[in-house]
Amino acid sequence: MFARILVPTDGSDPATAALEHALDVAADVGATVHLLTVADTNEPSLTRLGGDVVDVLERESNEIVSDAAELAEQRNVSVVTDVVQGDPRSALVEYTTTDEFDLVVMGAHGRRGLGEYVLGSVTDHVVNRSDVPVLTVRPVDDAPSTYPYADILVPTDGSDHATAALELGATVAADHGARLHLLSVVDELPEVVEAETAQLSAQLEANVQEILDEAEAAAREAGVEDVTTTLAAGSTPREVTSYAEENGIDLVVMGTHGHTGLDRYLLGGFTERVIRTSPVPVLTTTRADSDRFD
Repeated sequence: MFARILVPTDGSDPATAALEHALDVAADVGATVHLLTVADTNEPSLTRLGGDVVDVLERESNEIVSDAAELAEQRNVSVVTDVVQGDPRSALVEYTTTDEFDLVVMGAHGRRGLGEYVLGSVTDHVVNRSDVPVLTVRPVDDAPSTYPYADILVPTDGSDHATAALELGATVAADHGARLHLLSVVDELPEVVEAETAQLSAQLEANVQEILDEAEAAAREAGVEDVTTTLAAGSTPREVTSYAEENGIDLVVMGTHGHTGLDRYLLGGFTERVIRTSPVPVLTTTRADSDRFD
């Protein structure tokens, strides 16, 4: 399902982790990886070397994509490279809309050689504005990412964005023959001092269980054979991260926004926090008709 994969890179460790994961996916499905580095025009880059004036950042960017291309070629993955100039945030969003990509893979954090963080904040920007799914990968030394995926987690609140994530997660799970974990979290309520120990009302629990039941039915209709559902109460980012750690999850799939009309369901607002804390890659998606550019 992912034939053309875009991998923005700045040569940092997180970007390299994202590239390696993207190569795993590409090698498995026969996809082409498009490597992109943005020479940040916000930074001074011209310098004199001998009698020549050269653009240091552009030269550095060419070296970065060249090194990344070597990794791809070592894995026998088809690769295309490009270097563009501009502001990384707007340049990457524009790039994803000017070509037909199926997936963007990025590091959750990134930095240039001088220690300035670049792709970290850029990733958040792209996640919320990309028309195509974005897979964020965070390097974790003691918990390297696993591919192919055997266990996939989809948190859901029944919103349209969560439903879009469910459809994507179910498709990936069906393709991999993976177990799909569906999780609904009633987040901490401001009027309750200890929300995690507060007993859910019978009606609220019934409503959330209905969301899970409908999600399970949709997943099975999409061809997923192994589905498990869980209802939890507490902090949504903490519950999602804890569930991923405790259940051997390989991939989390989330919508970038979510709101069912009840203020207690604000799943999409927690997606960026999950990206920053998840020990495993997070695949995000948003509806094409959302108001993300407003």
